[in-house]
Amino acid sequence: MRLSSTLCLLLLLTLASGAQAQWKWKDSSGNVQYSDRPPPSGTPEKDILQKPPQRYQPVVVRQFGASAPEAASAAASAASRPEPQAQARQRQLEQEQAAKLKETERKQAAQRAENCRSAKGQLQMLESGVRIKRNNEQGEPIVIDDKQRAEEVQRARAVIASECR
Repeated sequence: MRLSSTLCLLLLLTLASGAQAQWKWKDSSGNVQYSDRPPPSGTPEKDILQKPPQRYQPVVVRQFGASAPEAASAAASAASRPEPQAQARQRQLEQEQAAKLKETERKQAAQRAENCRSAKGQLQMLESGVRIKRNNEQGEPIVIDDKQRAEEVQRARAVIASECR
């Protein structure tokens, strides 16, 4: 009996937590406002004190920039000078370029791993069958339909195929 009343109490507390205001901001008068809708447009980001938790975010693939071309052109111009100082400078530039390339590859691998992890999490959530809400342009929550879910599943699988190596 005691266990069931404790479970009921926990269930009620869990359900009640969803009814709380999700947005908190200071208006132009400096008063704190609470609402389940976003603040009016034009409210400075610094005045938004609390946002609702993000439950669903579409998969975003981020590309990492390529290595700097100026290092390659500097190495090429140093190659045209045959004197010992120029050769030493050329070796130094080649080493710097190789180090930059290695660092770029490391960052790209880390970004791919993050994209992979994110896409796998999104796919798992999409395939779980749970209802997924997004906010439209007005900040109102909408539930995605089966067609949108299928498109997101296909997109997540494509990201997994390209990013998870």
